Amino acid sequence: MSRMVEMVIDSVRVSLTNQQRIVVLREVNAERYLTIWIGPFEAESITIALQEVELARPQTHDLLKNVLTALNGRLLRVEVVALREEVFYGNLVVEVNGQVINIDSRPSDALALAVRARVPILVAREVLDEAGVTPEDDLRSQRPASGPLAPTPRPAQPVEPEVESASEERLSVFEDFLANLDLDHIDDTEEDEDDEDKPEK
Repeated sequence: MSRMVEMVIDSVRVSLTNQQRIVVLREVNAERYLTIWIGPFEAESITIALQEVELARPQTHDLLKNVLTALNGRLLRVEVVALREEVFYGNLVVEVNGQVINIDSRPSDALALAVRARVPILVAREVLDEAGVTPEDDLRSQRPASGPLAPTPRPAQPVEPEVESASEERLSVFEDFLANLDLDHIDDTEEDEDDEDKPEK
């Protein structure tokens, strides 16, 4: 088995260029980072759990955690076990009736469960050696962690301010849109109304 390194979630970020989400993992007791692209729903799920937001009904990852508990299972840890062709591979280590089993998982889902179950997050040493970065590295020469535009992680910051800034960034898009509206030149002709339903080119 590969040597594993314990990590924590440093922050969840939003790319300003394409609004994609990134989770930044930080090595425990070290300044080494690992960035992983994740989907918007997984990013929201991780953020909700980190901020301990109470919801009226369970989300998908809450449901999975509840199913494990109901079936006498216990999540021991989550792992990022491999990086192949710029795709990360995750693993859930679950104990059921005294037996330890491994369940293949996307890292984003594994992280969302780890935050809820409060279990360790481990990353294989070879994954960190290949895709991890440190602040003093020449980050421009680093290979992207996942995808062609993987961002440079910034120094560790609390998660909650990052989440708030992501919300502000989303709102600023609408503020800019409203500020740039030219209401004096609106043409109410039928032709213009038809054009409103067409996608932007």
